[in-house]
Amino acid sequence: MADAEEKKKRAAEFFQRAYQLQMRGDLEEAIRAYLRSIELFPTAEAHTFLGWTYSHQRRFDEAISECRKAIAVDPEFGNPYNDIGAYLIEQGKLDDAIPWLEKATHARRYENPCFPRFNLGRVWEKKGLWTRALEEYEAALRLNPRHPGAQRAALRLRASFN
Repeated sequence: MADAEEKKKRAAEFFQRAYQLQMRGDLEEAIRAYLRSIELFPTAEAHTFLGWTYSHQRRFDEAISECRKAIAVDPEFGNPYNDIGAYLIEQGKLDDAIPWLEKATHARRYENPCFPRFNLGRVWEKKGLWTRALEEYEAALRLNPRHPGAQRAALRLRASFN
């Protein structure tokens, strides 16, 4: 039991180190640290953040793969659903992104539920469905009134309706 707790503690330390490296822009070292964290004790967060790191390198297929692993570890964690949707948007796969973003809006464990609403707004806007896009941007703003992307997008769309 003590060994398992020690592995979990060390995994958390590697995760924190990985996040700090990622924020400093040292992506290769961050990847190594996230992988070490996962090796010691896999968590949905570590897989998701590893995917996020891959996305900064435009390695979207690998990022999506990590998010799928995160969902397998904890299907209630909302971030990987949103992230898959965001990566599919980046790949121009708008229709494929929608179900992932919708799943994210229903996740039980999600610190930033405004993100999938904002990303759904991006999808609808790219598809030319401006009223639907504005509804999603406004939903994002109800969840986080300070979300800068949603603020700009909602303002832009409202102005275009005049």
